[in-house]
Amino acid sequence: MSFSQKDKTLLTIEDEGVLTSEFLKLYNKNLDLVKDESQKDLDNYLELFINYKLKLKEAVSLGLDEDANYKREFENYKKQLIKNYISDNKVTDAMVEEAYDRMLYDVKASHILILDDSEAQDSLVAYNKLLDYRKVLKDEGFEAAKTKFHNQKNILVEDLGYFSAFKMVYDFESKAYETSPGDVSMPFKTQFGYHIVKVDEKRPSRGTVTAAHIMVSLKQSDSTISPKERIKEIYKKLQQGEDFGALAKQFSDDKSSARSEGKLRPFKSGQLSSVTFEDAAFALENEGDITQPLKTEYGWHIIKLLKREPIKSFVEIKPTLEARVKRDSRSKLMNSSMVKELSQRYTIVKNPDTRAYFTPILKDAYFSGKFNLPENYQDNTAVITVNDSVYTNNEFLMYLKSKQRQYMRKQTTVKKVLDTELQAFYEQSILNFREENLENENQDFADVLKEYKDGLLLFALMEKQIWNTASKDTTGLKAYYEANISKYQWEDRINTTIASAASKDVAEKIRVMLVEGKNEEEIKTILNSGKTQNVMFTSGIFEKSNQKLPKDLKLNLGTSGVYKYNGGFHVFNISEILPSANKTLKEARGNVVNDYQNKIEKDWHQTLRNKFKVEVDQKVLKQLKSKISK
Repeated sequence: MSFSQKDKTLLTIEDEGVLTSEFLKLYNKNLDLVKDESQKDLDNYLELFINYKLKLKEAVSLGLDEDANYKREFENYKKQLIKNYISDNKVTDAMVEEAYDRMLYDVKASHILILDDSEAQDSLVAYNKLLDYRKVLKDEGFEAAKTKFHNQKNILVEDLGYFSAFKMVYDFESKAYETSPGDVSMPFKTQFGYHIVKVDEKRPSRGTVTAAHIMVSLKQSDSTISPKERIKEIYKKLQQGEDFGALAKQFSDDKSSARSEGKLRPFKSGQLSSVTFEDAAFALENEGDITQPLKTEYGWHIIKLLKREPIKSFVEIKPTLEARVKRDSRSKLMNSSMVKELSQRYTIVKNPDTRAYFTPILKDAYFSGKFNLPENYQDNTAVITVNDSVYTNNEFLMYLKSKQRQYMRKQTTVKKVLDTELQAFYEQSILNFREENLENENQDFADVLKEYKDGLLLFALMEKQIWNTASKDTTGLKAYYEANISKYQWEDRINTTIASAASKDVAEKIRVMLVEGKNEEEIKTILNSGKTQNVMFTSGIFEKSNQKLPKDLKLNLGTSGVYKYNGGFHVFNISEILPSANKTLKEARGNVVNDYQNKIEKDWHQTLRNKFKVEVDQKVLKQLKSKISK
């Protein structure tokens, strides 16, 4: 009989059984992710799995699952995850299509926001103020409105630039897309407060750009380098026909992109932190075009357009949009539709007397922050029953208290409050029941939730038992470092000046001039004339494995020969050779802490094996191996 037909207990830890299905689920999930081939071996993976289960056991024994921070983080994640599993397909499809239609256009807008303060700001007052502000924003423009109204406290007048779908909260996004260019919306409310939005322009989406760049940082360890002059030198070399990728490898200070010839991840309008950089990249028309040097808050750049792509088709992008819609504030609008569907599935009974019972409780007191509770208050009487779950008067009372502040000093009635909030409580109760029972109704949700719960516990346990111990145990860390000092060594290093050129002939001239004793400035004066940039210099101390050094570089004092490397020709003027030596604990601290953590963890695994009894059913394991090998 196969395991899919009959689940068996593979192992027990302190008399708690672990089924083959749980083991196989994790094994198959991680199989393609594991790079270490030894971990794909079933016996080796079983050892890892046992260590994993022992850690979870230890976390519970230490009470980490009762920690308030753990519970709060887990509940927050659960609430977010639930949103991805609870939705109305028809509503979701409509919102996905709407989101795609909006992604086809970028909106340029500004807004005025009166921050929501339910204690001090009546909605009618805010609405009327915004009507006055709207006239100024519409007739006199953004700068005039900002000068008159922006106080950086509760009234914000902001230029939002260009944005598209999902960049703003849904209510704001909708109002912006509904407003015609040149017009200002009527006041509206979001979770942040009361707004008006002025739309300046709607343009077709610029799509996605893939670009490469060469960056010279504004902060240089080499004091001889002027970032502005450096980028000009690199630009000259590009104009002379030198390869962009090679120059990025040689001179870009953005190390993460320099390794890949300056290539950046694809981006859309509004995704980068630098508008200047983004606009310059999108302004390039043809693949292969480059910008002139431009400055951002990070440094000087030259940008090259590698690829421009329009928005993908709806069919291609639909799965991604569905996931984003479910995570977005749009999800609130799906709740009502979901409640309708759930009401057909669940047995729901509403107490018809609730409204009449709560009317005197709220009368003359609710709007001042109080309740008129009767002496015989019936706290456990049902307001709504969903299947076997009862939501009581007391829960409704707590719900009303949570909404109380928004009604204080407002011109409304108890009847209107109960009409609105009782219906909202019905919906919330039905959705709460769905959430509370989702693990029983949806196995995929239950699996994902358990995986996160276990991961959160493991993180807390590792932080407590391993990471904090290793970093704070200065005596143990020092002893480990001294016992393993041979592992922490500098490679051979050189203190050198690197002269870089595009051609071998120029590099040879540089070599000769260096041998003759000419300095950098003299050589640059001779070779860099007018618009021609024939030589660039870089100085520093480098280990022999540094990416700026060719692997076959001979580490000899003085001027080297010419080396072809990274798409250029280089001469190395080596002033000092620093032979391999032990790193100090301070220099090697990161690696030492990591290795010390691994040692502590290995010893700890053995401690857990001694603490908790582990038994593997060898017969079931043998059957499992036979099944997997087929």
